[in-house]
Amino acid sequence: MSVYPLTGVIRPYAWGSHTVIADLQGRPSPTEAPEAELWLGAHPGDPSTVTVDGAGVSLPTLIADNPKAQLGEQVAADFGPRLPFLLKILAAGAPLSLQAHPSLEYAREAFARQEADPSRPKNYTDANHKPEMLVAITPFEALCGFRDPHAAAGDLEAFGIAALQPVIQALRDGDLATAVQTLLSWPADDRQPLVEAVVAAGTSELATSLARFYPGDPGVLVALLLNHVRLQPGEAIWMPAGNLHAYLHGAGVELMAASDNVLRGGLTPKRVDVPELLEVLRFEVLDDPILHPTEVAPGVLTWPVPIPDFVLYRVEVDATRPPTEVPAEGPRIMVATAGDLFIGESVDGTPIELTRGNAAYAPADAGKLKIAGTGQVFIATVPA
Repeated sequence: MSVYPLTGVIRPYAWGSHTVIADLQGRPSPTEAPEAELWLGAHPGDPSTVTVDGAGVSLPTLIADNPKAQLGEQVAADFGPRLPFLLKILAAGAPLSLQAHPSLEYAREAFARQEADPSRPKNYTDANHKPEMLVAITPFEALCGFRDPHAAAGDLEAFGIAALQPVIQALRDGDLATAVQTLLSWPADDRQPLVEAVVAAGTSELATSLARFYPGDPGVLVALLLNHVRLQPGEAIWMPAGNLHAYLHGAGVELMAASDNVLRGGLTPKRVDVPELLEVLRFEVLDDPILHPTEVAPGVLTWPVPIPDFVLYRVEVDATRPPTEVPAEGPRIMVATAGDLFIGESVDGTPIELTRGNAAYAPADAGKLKIAGTGQVFIATVPA
């Protein structure tokens, strides 16, 4: 069996933190450029590198050389010769855009239509879905899913802005689609005065905060229709197809299907395709946005999600207990968020040491793995 040290790629998006990822990896901080995401996977946009016999090899190349051994026969049959998930450390120093992702069926159809007609807007980069989950590793703020429209109507009415009455009435009628469409289609010349009036009303700290980053963006109002979630470390949120969401601040471990399909709905200088977004959104009230964990063994948690693309485990070990077996046997990417751990065996038969902020990759043919030492590690894999 073999486990390989893995080196990811840091993406320097403007909303990223200057300290979180550097501190996690033991590098000096603050960094000169923002560090938003540490990508750990085989996504072609920024593939990770594994160390094999002392040399760096692209993870997609390693997988392509023998997909059945790397992924396992069933995963290779279900998803083809590719890793179906992407693991990230995400560090938000500022709010990200409001966004949603298509279902697998819709992504395939929309991508095919787009490729067949060059005049169509380029909303899709591939034919895959992009469900996501995030587990907080620091206190984390996010917007996730629509809240009770009647409660949202009351909050908008408190602004005392007559122009918002059509939106308020749509919410009182339970018509979230009309409310969102009206806000995102607000006349361009009137957007700045509307957001300024909302901020001047002084009744919404969320609107005031978002408007500092995105003045005149109607997404400031759309955000008020969503659940404002405050996660503590270990708590999670789940963003299936059609779920409108945005990360606001904090750090977490994010796991998603390997896709770049994003439809934005505001809080961004990028293009917002309102009609296409409305096709993708699911206008359902999400009563409980928190994804609750399940303990599958002592010290081992998972957050169940209803898709075949990925599953995430968090394993905590210490010197007082025997090595803990990882409850997975497919392709695995592991990242340590605390401590000093020892995982499986390398090609020379010795365990791989995994210190805080470092990662490793285990192919399916590595078989069962055990973790020893003291610390915490997140493990992304494919459900059995």
